[in-house]
Amino acid sequence: MDLQIEGKVFMVAASSKGLGFGIARELAKNGAIVCIASRTKTDIEKAAENLRKETGATIHTSVFDAANSESIKNWINEVETAFERIDGLVVNAGGPPPGNFEDFTDDDWLAAFNLTLMSAVRLIRGVLPAMRTGGGGSILTVTSMSVKEPINRLLLSNVLRSGVTSLVKSLSNEFASENIRVNNLMPGRIDTDRVKSLDNSNAEKSGISVAEIKSKNEATIPLGRYGNIEEFGKTGAFLLSPAASYITGVSLAVDGGIMKTVW
Repeated sequence: MDLQIEGKVFMVAASSKGLGFGIARELAKNGAIVCIASRTKTDIEKAAENLRKETGATIHTSVFDAANSESIKNWINEVETAFERIDGLVVNAGGPPPGNFEDFTDDDWLAAFNLTLMSAVRLIRGVLPAMRTGGGGSILTVTSMSVKEPINRLLLSNVLRSGVTSLVKSLSNEFASENIRVNNLMPGRIDTDRVKSLDNSNAEKSGISVAEIKSKNEATIPLGRYGNIEEFGKTGAFLLSPAASYITGVSLAVDGGIMKTVW
């Protein structure tokens, strides 16, 4: 399938590894100019080097903090200065820490609010002028299957990422007349560092091995395994592209069939 994104400019947040990197790679493989960013310079430069070697695409790197409003503004300004357009945006950030209700203070809630919900608000607000000037664009948020089926010990993520999903649906209606599409991806258990960390945490709490935790989790997934970032990346690149031009306001699960909800 031709995604029709050659030469288009996409910003992918938190993309030095994991889900963001998977989307960035698929965009690059299809000829897009990809602007990747994360908090650590060495990590993002290494990711860019790998992408350039694999795809030959133009990769622009930035260091940014998704929880910091000035950092977000600086990243967007860098991209606009370099390429004079923004065709697509992936809103992505590391997940808040796991825990139960009484584990978290007000400061923990506020930090999760800034990292998860306000990063989406600020990134989307920041790219709108460029997208409007260019006649449209595509925005994709990355949340979790927890927005439909809350996950034990992921309270901060359950609550704040549900807010991002509501934001997506609201904005898809508000921006449709301007040819700006807004969609959401809900990963299930994709084999990333974040999922490995959660498995380690659950293994420690349960007093069993990480291998046992993974085996128990895989037994609940109809496809019988964790997903990989290539599968997730292809789905994200499709939703961002003109190949998905009649899709907006959707929250799509990439979960191997584990979710039981019918909507």
